[in-house]
Amino acid sequence: MAVNRLPLIAGNWKMNLDHLQAIAFTQKLAWTLRDANHDYSTTEVALFPPFTDLRSIQNLIEGDKFSLAYGGQDLSMHDTGAFTGEISGGFLRALGSKYVIIGHSERRQFHAETDEVVRSKVEAALRHNLIPIICVGETEADLAQHGPSAVPVSQLSAALSGIAASEIVIAYEPVWAIGTGKAATEEQAQQVCSALRIALTEVWGVDSGESTRILYGGSVKSGNISSFMRQPDVDGALVGGASLDVAEFSSICRFLKHVV
Repeated sequence: MAVNRLPLIAGNWKMNLDHLQAIAFTQKLAWTLRDANHDYSTTEVALFPPFTDLRSIQNLIEGDKFSLAYGGQDLSMHDTGAFTGEISGGFLRALGSKYVIIGHSERRQFHAETDEVVRSKVEAALRHNLIPIICVGETEADLAQHGPSAVPVSQLSAALSGIAASEIVIAYEPVWAIGTGKAATEEQAQQVCSALRIALTEVWGVDSGESTRILYGGSVKSGNISSFMRQPDVDGALVGGASLDVAEFSSICRFLKHVV
């Protein structure tokens, strides 16, 4: 892990927690990290609640001056117009969002999002000064047919095609590990994250390659986070199920206590 890349622990709540539950959770998380003397200058923490929670989260974080970041789980490729059910990046930005997740495997699988759609959403995020967290990853079939890094690298290259160098975050999430309890080994994660960094360097140059944070996502827990964070090209985690448990997620956020 390079010293100039601030680790990021991101909690993707998916379709869980209404706005009242979100308020209670966020308060408890902030208090737990405060009581543990968490230093946000050494590890950034970001939450990704459902859209309906964002205004409540904004009021809480700004009102209580919590140091948590937050963002949307998705956004529209369009800025405005007759697109029923879509959420503009401008709306997210107006609610104080710093980040937005793009191309999560569940969006690709259940909403038929192609590489072209993902690229358009990356453009939309950048138009609205949001930092896109671009998700890439392979299924078990992809892994067997193409090897561990070919599909993630191809997805990343497609997502960035024709886009000028910008601040982004990349999240490598092996689809076969999401929600299965079967995490990649730290060596597997490092192999793919290294390949992604090399690919990014080829597209945007050395500076972007060295400065861009790459997260690992897929059955991340407090018991395995430190092993991933010891890897030189893993700069944080995109956490799913474990981000819904305050004690577990706060322990993941404090991974530095366990990394030697």
